[in-house]
Amino acid sequence: MLRGSSLGSVQFNRTDFALHDWILYMDARPQTSLSENESLWDTDNALEVQSPMTLADASHLRIALFSGNYNYVRDGANQALNRLVEYLLRRGIAVRVYSPTSDKPAFEPQGDLVSLPSMPALLGRGEYRMAWKIPGSVRQDIAAFRPNLVHISVPLLLGPNALRLARSMKIPAVASMHTRFETYPRYYGLGFLEPGVIALLRRFYRGCDAVVAPSESAAQIMLDQGMAEKIGIWTRGIDTSIFNPGQRSLEWRRSCGIGDQEVVVGFLGRLVMEKGLDVVAQTLVKLRQTNVPHRTMVIGDGPARGWFEEQLPGALFCGHMQGDALGRAVASADILFNPSVTESFGNVTLEAMASGLPVVAARSTGSANLVSNGETGRLVEPGSIDAFSQALQFYVEDDATRLAHGQAALDASMAYDWDQVNEAMVRTYLNVVAAAR
Repeated sequence: MLRGSSLGSVQFNRTDFALHDWILYMDARPQTSLSENESLWDTDNALEVQSPMTLADASHLRIALFSGNYNYVRDGANQALNRLVEYLLRRGIAVRVYSPTSDKPAFEPQGDLVSLPSMPALLGRGEYRMAWKIPGSVRQDIAAFRPNLVHISVPLLLGPNALRLARSMKIPAVASMHTRFETYPRYYGLGFLEPGVIALLRRFYRGCDAVVAPSESAAQIMLDQGMAEKIGIWTRGIDTSIFNPGQRSLEWRRSCGIGDQEVVVGFLGRLVMEKGLDVVAQTLVKLRQTNVPHRTMVIGDGPARGWFEEQLPGALFCGHMQGDALGRAVASADILFNPSVTESFGNVTLEAMASGLPVVAARSTGSANLVSNGETGRLVEPGSIDAFSQALQFYVEDDATRLAHGQAALDASMAYDWDQVNEAMVRTYLNVVAAAR
C-alpha cells in the first residue's frame, strides 16, 4: 500500500486544527517520491505502472473516451475521468469524450463531450442513463477525430459496442474498471443474475488490449474472476485544497446542533442501497441501543434517502455537498464509516483520511488497500454488524487512539498525487499504442 511519511513531532488537535496549522503541516512534511524504478504495484500478475519522474512524449496520442456517465450525475468514477481528461489536455494529448448526457448536468465537463442517445436506467435508478448504440453520426465524428486509442470506462451495453468499433478501426482499446457491477443485482433482489453479469464482464475485458483497476484488491478480484491475465493499476488522487484537517469547523458543527465534545460518526456517499446503507443503519441502531454516545452525520443524497432517514431518526442529513462545503463537513466529523463492498477504490475513504479521520471500513476492494488495520482505522468483515459496532464504539470511547489514527491516516493520504496517478495512465496508453504498431 502507498503510504505517506510519518512526521514524528508534527501533530494536530482535532478540536482546534485550523488552516494555518494545515499550511505549517504541509511545509514540515518531508518531500518524498518514489524512485524511478519503484512501481505502484509490482506483482507477477500485473502491468507495472511506474512513478513518473520524467514525462515521456505523448503528443501523438489521440484518445476516444467512452463513459456511461461523464457528468450528468456526480460520482467518484466520473470525477476521476474528468481529472484524467484535464491532465491529458494539459499534457497536449487530444481527447474526445462520448457519453450519455442530460439537460441538467451535475457539473461542466472537462474536454469536448459528444452526446450519445440513451434512456433512463431500470430498477428505479432513472437518474442514470443507459446507452448502447453508437449511431452513424457519432461514428462519423469519431472517424473525423482520428483516434489512435479507445479508452472504455463502461463494460456493459455501450462498452462492447465501443470495443467492436475500435476493432473495426484497427486501433487498440484500454478498459478501466470503476465499480463492481457484478455485485449490484444482490441489492435489488436479483442475486441470481450475478454469474451472468460476471460472464459478460469477463467477455468484455478479455477482448481489450489492456485493463486497469483503481486498487490492488480490485485488480486481484478481477484476476481471480478470470477477467484478464494482467491488470494494471490506475489509482486515484486527493485534492488537498478541499480535503484537509484545516477545514474542520466547530462553528459549523455548533450551527448543526453538534456539541464540541460529541463524537460524530460520518457516512459519505450517494444514498443508494449498493453503498451498504442497510449495514450502516443496522450498525448505528445497534450502537444507539448499547448506549454508545455519538452523533450521526450523513453527507450525500440519492433515491434511498427517504428510507435511510426512517432508519436513522435524529441523524444529521446534510444532503449533496461539494467543494469547500464538502471538505468542511467531512473534516468536522470524527470517524468515517464505509461498509460498502461495491467500491473499486474508495474515494470517500481517501477523502476522510486526508481530512484527518480514522476510517472503519469493510475489508473489501478499495478500502482494504487504503486503510491500515489498527493504524489508520479498522477493517471489518463485510456485513458483520457486531464487528462494525465494536470498531465504532472503540473510536468513540478512546479519544487518544482516535486522534492518533486520524493523524496516521492524514500522513498516509499524502502519497496520492493526481498528476502522478494520471501520468501512470499515460504510460499505459503509450505502451499499448506502441505494442499495436
